[in-house]
Formats: sequence, structure tokens, C-alpha cells
Amino acid sequence: MAGPFPSPIVQAPMVACTDLPFRLIAREHGLSFAFAEMVSAQALVRRNPKTLKILQTCPGDRPVGAQILGREPAMMAEAARIVEELGFDLLDINLGCPVRKVIANGEGAAMLGNPRAAESVFSAVRRAVKIPVTVKLRSGIDDPGGAEALTIVRIAQDRGLSAATIHGRTQKQGYAGAADWRIIGRVKSAVSLPIFGNGDVAPDSDLSALRAHSGVDGVMVGRGALGNPWIYGRLESSWRGNSYFPVPSAVERLKALLKHLDLEIEWQGERQAALNMRRIVVWYTAGLPGNKPLRAEVCRTMDLGLIRRMIEDFFAALPSDLPPPAVPLLLAGEG
Repeated sequence: MAGPFPSPIVQAPMVACTDLPFRLIAREHGLSFAFAEMVSAQALVRRNPKTLKILQTCPGDRPVGAQILGREPAMMAEAARIVEELGFDLLDINLGCPVRKVIANGEGAAMLGNPRAAESVFSAVRRAVKIPVTVKLRSGIDDPGGAEALTIVRIAQDRGLSAATIHGRTQKQGYAGAADWRIIGRVKSAVSLPIFGNGDVAPDSDLSALRAHSGVDGVMVGRGALGNPWIYGRLESSWRGNSYFPVPSAVERLKALLKHLDLEIEWQGERQAALNMRRIVVWYTAGLPGNKPLRAEVCRTMDLGLIRRMIEDFFAALPSDLPPPAVPLLLAGEG
């Protein structure tokens, strides 16, 4: 066990990415714990149909966590109760989203500058539910030293939260520049709460070195897992100090992508599946030769049979010695 998680490798909540089909593919390839996409506490309390759809799950999707975004203690507590009623195993509070409209509402990473508000939310949510509660946050708003993160994590520890995940970038950085794991290490050394690191966890990350450098209890994988469900086994191996893990073949990548397509159709419906494949194909083909024409073709059709044939033809033409999966551009927000 890694704190409240069954494994030191956890999949981050990512808007428009970590839907149920994504999680089911990830679990087939060794992921133990995943988060659904981040949802607004206000929308959840209002029982918004799209928000409830985002939180759909199934028996094979366990254990699973939900992440909520908001700043009003009473509303966050009510949203937490709904998450628990829906059967989620863990609840995460988002203090890391750097998106402008979220910051303008005083939510997400903006709460790093308002410790009293964060404390009120932590207390209200912790009282509302019995399942473990965690928090995901940035290293700070604009301060590169990590003082804001340390303040918030100490409050989380005092309020009875079970773990904290720190993204090694400030809110002002967004997703630019490199994540600073030294800050994560400083926070870890100052608290007893389990700490997970997040930011730039790529397929080739040397987790044994990151672990020794920062002392973290585990890592949370973000966009490095898009189109790359093999990352979990690779990172588990690296966590144990073993740097070798085979590169998936073209056949393996094709099989995973087509299974992802089938799951999108099953759980999201044909129209939404066709739309979702416009980004999912980008994930699975990042770094592969000749991928741009395929992406353009997929974006021009809603015919799922045609999309399937396009994908099959593309992978059939690939060389046998493929490079490792690449990290695609971030096309959606990471909670």
C-alpha cells in the first residue's frame, strides 16, 4: 500500500481524457488505481446529467477515485457525499487546476493563496464522508520555493486528509517548463502525510532516482499515459529499480487502440466515440511516422467503420522497430 492507494503508481484525473474506457484499458495493462475526470462540485450537487455521465463506472473499474473542484465548504461537502453515495473508493480535492476561468472563480490553484478557505473545505469534506480524502495541488501560485504548498499540506495533515499529490509547477507556469521535484521533496521531508509527486512522469522516467531524490511515496501519472497504457508496468518496474521494459510492438499498439475504440462505442455511444477518436488517435500515434495524414482523415469522418480501417491500414504500414510511445501534446486539462 502507498498511503490510501494500493500501488505507488496512480493515474491522475484528466479532463476529457480519463473517462471509463480510458480507465478500463489502463487496468488491462496493470494500473491499480485511477481517477475519473475532475468534476465541478456545483454541477454535481445540481445533478447535472453530463457531470453524472462523467462519473460513470462499472464493477471492473475498481478501486476508483473522484476529484471535485470548488471553494464553498457546504457545497464541497454535499458533492463529497454524492461521490460516496455513487460508490467511489476515494475523494480528491482539486487545488491544482491552473485554468484561467477556474482561477477567476477562486477555485483550483487559486486556493493556494487562501489557506483559511482551504482549511474550511478540508474540514467540511472530511466530516461529510467516511471514504479517504486526499488533495492535489500545485507547488504554489507564483512562488518557486514551495512555501504555499507546504502550508496547504500541513493543513491537510491536521484536518485528517489521507495523502497529498504535488504537481511540481506553479499555477503561473501552467504546463510550461520543467516540473521541480526538489520542491516536492522539501514538502515530503517536512510532513508525515503520504506525498505523491506529479509532473513530467514520462515512460522513460527513472523513478528509482526520483524516489531517492524526493522521498515521495508514489507518483501520479498525467499525460504520459495518453495512448500509452504500457506506462504503468514500465513505471512499476522502474520504481523497483529495474530499468528494462519492452517497447510495445505495432500489433500491441493496434490491439490496444482498437479495444479503446470498442470501449468508447460501448460506454459513450457511436457519435461521441467518433468525436473522441479524434484525440485518442493523436495519443496512440504520437511520434510515429506518417501520423499527421491519419489524424486529418479521422477528423473528417463520423464513420466508425472507416475510422477502424484507417487505423488498421496505418499500423500495417509501420516498420517493425517502433520507437517507444511518445508523450502527446496536452489537449485537455489535468486536474
